Amino acid sequence: MDTSMKGKICIVTGASSGIGQITALELAKLGAHLVMVCRNPEKGEQARLEIIRQSRNKDVELMLADLSSQRSIREMVESFKQKHSQLHLLVNNAGLIMTERQLTEDGLEMTFATNHMGYFLLTTLLLDLLKQSAPARIVNVSSEAHHRGNMDFDNLQGEKYYNYFEAYGRSKLANILFTHELSKRLQGTEVTVNCLHPGVIRTGFGLNTSGLFKWLVKLAGPFLITPEKGAETSIYLASSPEVDGVSGKYFKRKKVATPRRLSQNDNVSKLLWDVSESLIKSMD
Repeated sequence: MDTSMKGKICIVTGASSGIGQITALELAKLGAHLVMVCRNPEKGEQARLEIIRQSRNKDVELMLADLSSQRSIREMVESFKQKHSQLHLLVNNAGLIMTERQLTEDGLEMTFATNHMGYFLLTTLLLDLLKQSAPARIVNVSSEAHHRGNMDFDNLQGEKYYNYFEAYGRSKLANILFTHELSKRLQGTEVTVNCLHPGVIRTGFGLNTSGLFKWLVKLAGPFLITPEKGAETSIYLASSPEVDGVSGKYFKRKKVATPRRLSQNDNVSKLLWDVSESLIKSMD
């Protein structure tokens, strides 16, 4: 099976640690021209050099962006478009969970802004390049935690009350709704979009939190799967010819799975798209 990525330009967000770094490494090993999008310059550069060392692929770039910031995302996309006229793969991987409600510089709740709006804005800004470069793929990392979220548009950003696990679940549900809606809009373009549950993984995720949740993350550590195992489905969706032409699906363990019914609701996915567009701040 030919999974070579030679000649393909690929973006992976959150590529300095965890499954993002493993995904980036494996794509580099397959010969991709890799663009790592990271927030921390020192950590990002360290990961870039390690990926080059392990993959023996020198075509690995680092671009900086805070995916909770619309300004930062726009600046990164502008820099990317100045250097590259093609894009064959976008892996939206970066994510976080916040135990306390916190607002971004755009006035959005941090979990929703990073985990959903970051995916939404980055993808829509890059759609023109993806279409020009078709066949191309978009891979959105979601989670089984979407079963714990609800799409309450009156409390979308925890305006009325905030529960951190519900906020995280809502953002992961939004990832699947976004995938569902985008796949309909991309019909006939040869650009596919799929999402996935990577598994419950032993990474640094959740260690930025405090209190009970951080304690639970540490306690569960020995029972969680490795980042290498967790990245397998992302890599499969990014590179396998088995999913050529497959779009709008939710995957677990490299197989199509059934997400909750709400995530496939056309009316809800369209409403979320419209709300997301209204929350994008113009740079004009």
